Amino acid sequence: MSENTVEIDVLHFDPSTGLRRQSRSVIREKPITLFINETELVTLLCTGHHLDELAAGFLFAEGFLKSPKDILGIEIDEANGQVHVTCSRDTGAVNQLWTKRTVTSGCGKGTLFYFALDALRGKRVRSDLRLDPRNIVNRMEDLHRMSDTYRLTHGVHNTALADAGEILVFRDDIGRHNAVDMIVGHCFLNAIPLRDKLLVTTGRLTSEMLIKAAKLGIPILVSRNTATTLAIELAKTLHITLIGHVRAGKFVVYSGEERIVSD
Repeated sequence: MSENTVEIDVLHFDPSTGLRRQSRSVIREKPITLFINETELVTLLCTGHHLDELAAGFLFAEGFLKSPKDILGIEIDEANGQVHVTCSRDTGAVNQLWTKRTVTSGCGKGTLFYFALDALRGKRVRSDLRLDPRNIVNRMEDLHRMSDTYRLTHGVHNTALADAGEILVFRDDIGRHNAVDMIVGHCFLNAIPLRDKLLVTTGRLTSEMLIKAAKLGIPILVSRNTATTLAIELAKTLHITLIGHVRAGKFVVYSGEERIVSD
């Protein structure tokens, strides 16, 4: 059993066997409250692992952090469900803008600052990365093979950072944005070059996910799910290759098709 799951007794119905008692694995859900410079910021509903990456990725995506050097310390208090981030930057102005946000379509309540869009205007992702269609299909198959928690519960979203040949970093969580924030946080904290990488996910491709990728300079986003209209519009503006519906060896390219080449 995964540390992210618990076994519970359930009543299961099957037409061939009727009602029967059985044990089922269920994904854990934990409220984690994030503090920055001792100011309570937000409570995230998550699985509860890789909390340092989740906090760093969320704060970077929302504009509180610019560089790993901004972080003076991250303290994780699992007993009380809290993460305290000490930051060298004055976050007062960003805190004031916390009220100027849109509610997004993520699992639970997501946030996306209007100024995140403004900051990206005119900034296009530059990359010479070119992929064969088989690279896309193979990395999605790799992603599905990596999540024991999904196989047990079917209750998490999977996300990975990859290059043309392999998965480099894998994370999963009950919320698709949490899983992406963990990858963002890992890359941010470790200063990983991303111009030749792709982000592979099971979650829907939304504008918020696209903005997070654009801030890191990731040129290709891939999902087994669909993309929203705003995500597609932003992808075209920011020169990001957006690929969805990766299933059964097939996929759809919504934007940036010049990066997908076939022999």
